[in-house]
Amino acid sequence: MKDEYFKKIKKPSVTQQVIDSLTKAMIDGELQPGDKIPTELELAESMGVGRLSIREAIKVLVYYGVLEIRRPEGTFVCEGFSDIMLDPMLYGIILSKDKSLENLKELRLLIEVGVIKLAMDKYTEDDKIELMSAIEKFRIAVSKDKIDWMEIFEVDDLFHATVSKMGKNPLVSKINQLVRTLTRELRLQTVNNMVSIDEARTLYEAHVELARKIIARDRNNIYELVEHGYFYDKVDITRGNKDKK
Repeated sequence: MKDEYFKKIKKPSVTQQVIDSLTKAMIDGELQPGDKIPTELELAESMGVGRLSIREAIKVLVYYGVLEIRRPEGTFVCEGFSDIMLDPMLYGIILSKDKSLENLKELRLLIEVGVIKLAMDKYTEDDKIELMSAIEKFRIAVSKDKIDWMEIFEVDDLFHATVSKMGKNPLVSKINQLVRTLTRELRLQTVNNMVSIDEARTLYEAHVELARKIIARDRNNIYELVEHGYFYDKVDITRGNKDKK
């Protein structure tokens, strides 16, 4: 193992410096997926730091899904992508000081258009059946005498989860779910308001049109269609969720 990755650390935030050193070794290819990393004692000696700092750094990287501990063999670099790797990103966005509604709306639009295009490219006949089943559940929900706005929200969520699954890319699906988690309150408010002004069917029809586009693999005006389907003009963003029934 090359010493350049595990040289003595002189800066503060020792645990973070250890994390950075291990990360750099992985980025540069010195540590490959499946490789066993040096022992706690070896890392502590080569970096000139305490074993506690090494232990804490390893705990963080295990939590991130980058390292895994296999007892009694040792600690190894994980192979492949793990969903947990995106969790720190979620917390980072939630706690971001410059987070804004407009930024989240733009992020949602960018991701969802990409998800839809992947679905167009990769869907199978089974996927098509599943998508139409989601649309049928949406139709039933908006056809009831007394419409439950939360049920509408759930079938809306089902539709988008189905489209995401059709793209057959677990990484994209995870990022899409992350974005939908971040925008959940806005989506709840939109659906609630649409139902309260008797426009649940308008919401349904927008999804029918989107499903038609996907099945026809018609990319024309897809960006505009998705953006229009958010119905942000129906939402008073200053009210939050206090008017929910």
